[in-house]
Amino acid sequence: MSTNTTISNGEGIRRNILVVGSGGREHAIAWKCLDSPSAGQVFVAPGNGGLAKYSVPINVTEIEKLADFAERNDCFTIVGPELPLSLGIVDQFRTRGLQIFGPTREQARLESSKAFAKCFMKEHNIPTPEFGIFEDSEAAVAFAKELDGQVAVKADGLAGGKGVFVCSNSQQAETAIRAILDRRSLGDSGNSVVIEEKLRGREVSFMSLCDGRTSIPFGTATDHKRLYDGDEGPNTGGMGACSPSARFGEKDQEEIMSRVIEPVVRATEFSGFLFAGLMITEDGPKVLEFNVRLGDPETQAILPRLESDFLLLVLRASGKAEGVITEGEIRWSAMVSCCVAMCAEGYPEKPRIGDKIHGLESGIKGITFHGGTRFADGEYFTNGGRVLYVTALAHSSTEACELAYSDVRKISWRGEQHRTDIGRPKTLHHEIPI
Repeated sequence: MSTNTTISNGEGIRRNILVVGSGGREHAIAWKCLDSPSAGQVFVAPGNGGLAKYSVPINVTEIEKLADFAERNDCFTIVGPELPLSLGIVDQFRTRGLQIFGPTREQARLESSKAFAKCFMKEHNIPTPEFGIFEDSEAAVAFAKELDGQVAVKADGLAGGKGVFVCSNSQQAETAIRAILDRRSLGDSGNSVVIEEKLRGREVSFMSLCDGRTSIPFGTATDHKRLYDGDEGPNTGGMGACSPSARFGEKDQEEIMSRVIEPVVRATEFSGFLFAGLMITEDGPKVLEFNVRLGDPETQAILPRLESDFLLLVLRASGKAEGVITEGEIRWSAMVSCCVAMCAEGYPEKPRIGDKIHGLESGIKGITFHGGTRFADGEYFTNGGRVLYVTALAHSSTEACELAYSDVRKISWRGEQHRTDIGRPKTLHHEIPI
């Protein structure tokens, strides 16, 4: 690969890039960076099996070591997951004069504390479901009963996508509340809970790119978090996604930017990727949650549709390249994408690791992003819960779905599991309670 001493496209010096993270989202980010004329060397910490040649063995929580590496290698850093952002990686890098893209620790509270985010939305008139915040289980149970148990019970802190329990009756709500608050099933992430009214509608993942002053839309997707077909079973980090989200047009986008994204940027000077998890209801859109980074697996569905230079957009948003971010310069493919997550046996509770993966070289036509994989002796092995993400692009959602599942059928390992309905018409268009 090129070093960071080559002039590129009149935008300045090529930049060495450090991507922080190890999942499919980080594989997609690195993939886009490697395709950019603005990139020099690309490193990923800690990376995964699919990124073995770019991987650096530093964990996402080892912030001082990450900063040392970025300094030694003159890297511009892009942060993938929420955990290092919540720990203040951006603040610490900036204190050392290192260039990094992402929100500060305070801004990251929009994701690291659901209670903080709900209060923020209420204060700034951002539409969101009615809610209550509780540390006492008896009070929380009583509140849930007032809503006939038709609630979502959410642990306040980060829980890897597994801290939300959608309940249909008071008994389910009480079970979830007592598990979090009394039995401490999620540890300190469950010091308090948010009890939120359950809504019915269409879920949309809405991404935006923010530079601290302005923001632009950065793609939509429909994510499916339940483990089993038909949106049944426990919540996961995400079993697949399709992009763009069905039945979400230009007017919808304008409304979300003006009512949701822009108020956050004005109030916090937010810089980074801001993700709004939305429910489109009969009463209009409501924000279920904020994430302060690109989604996973939404990124694996969205970035393959991006025709513009991803890295240059990020550099401009960070102020490290000439020009400003404008919606007009982002070009999206007219094609649609379908991304299917292939998971390890036992996911999400106790994923089995160490199984040999077969079929990765057997005529895969789409794009395969690695998540929980390890590369050793020329072979790939499972090393996490969501192992691979298989993405296909086509001119229709039906065709993209068929292409993605054609590739999925070529790949296997012991106990592999995946949903079979990602991108199917019934799944794309039906309304779900959440």
